[in-house]
Amino acid sequence: MNILVVEEPFHFACGGQIPSVELAYETWGELNADRSNAVLILTGLSPNAHAASSEDDPSDGWWEPMIGAGKAIDTDQHFVVCVNSLGSCKGSTGPGCTNPVTGKQYRLSFPDLYIQDIASSALMVLEYLGIEQLRALVGPSMGGMSCLAALRQKPDIARNLLAISTAARAEPFAIAVRSLQREMIVRDPHWHDGAYTEDDWPETGMRLARKLGMISYRSEPEWRERFGRGTDVHFAERLFGMHFSVESYLESAARKFIRDFDPCCYLYLSQAIDWYDISSGYADMQDAFADLKLESVKVLGVHTDFLWPPHQQKEIADLFAANGTHSDLEMIDSITGHDSFLVDYDRFCPRIAKWFAGIG
Repeated sequence: MNILVVEEPFHFACGGQIPSVELAYETWGELNADRSNAVLILTGLSPNAHAASSEDDPSDGWWEPMIGAGKAIDTDQHFVVCVNSLGSCKGSTGPGCTNPVTGKQYRLSFPDLYIQDIASSALMVLEYLGIEQLRALVGPSMGGMSCLAALRQKPDIARNLLAISTAARAEPFAIAVRSLQREMIVRDPHWHDGAYTEDDWPETGMRLARKLGMISYRSEPEWRERFGRGTDVHFAERLFGMHFSVESYLESAARKFIRDFDPCCYLYLSQAIDWYDISSGYADMQDAFADLKLESVKVLGVHTDFLWPPHQQKEIADLFAANGTHSDLEMIDSITGHDSFLVDYDRFCPRIAKWFAGIG
């Protein structure tokens, strides 16, 4: 993992600032002579910059089947960059990091975070790497919002866009889910207004928030097919619960997440998603897209995704088409819901490979 250290104040969209910023990123492949083959991947809420294995880090990345030599995002042809989001706890500066001025963790003193801040920090990495224009911007989930924000800040930063299971703004249902997740964390008695410690961690809040997240990331048909009414329980039963296989699955997933992600970082990133609306400050949504004219846009979504539903994918494709951009919407039949781009590689990889083969 590479760390870009910027020893000057980082100014947030909210007006706040921090004295310096560190941005974690990884790269794969080689940048060609005219620097025209770069691909930037911006991530969802929880992934780090390690999207695929490399010589420096041979462990599997979070998008391992997608990125590499001869794969859908082919590192024999592209210089691929993945940046860990500002505000995260996976290498880039976030609320869990130490404020160099006070010597204490930022926690709730971290400025309000917007998707626009994530985008502007990613653009700083591109500037450092000497990349003036990308062949493609790629953004799944929250990363798609970050891609749109990057285009809004620098409309000529990319020739092509691949938007996956994302949205141009948060809508009420998803906001309600994430709001409840945040409340679960801050209502935990160990939250202590952000003053939790390693020995006194808001584990229950994080565990419940992750369970609700897992439910929203997948789909009812998958739960039915995968678990049914099975009673293969791996955890001790508790009162009124832990009698079914699906409960054990959620418990196992939640326990892995509890200590793997900082609670403050989770809250800040979650809220940034809800605050995002690309049309903010514009007459309407069409006005916000008017000058975002790329060579091509591919929008991939999943019919069973009820967190980032099909109509939001269609909205992005239609808005680009309306400004004259070649725009292609494809909705995939997969039962794995929002997480399909992370698990249903048989459906996603061929489509993404085909798109890359056809763009300039």
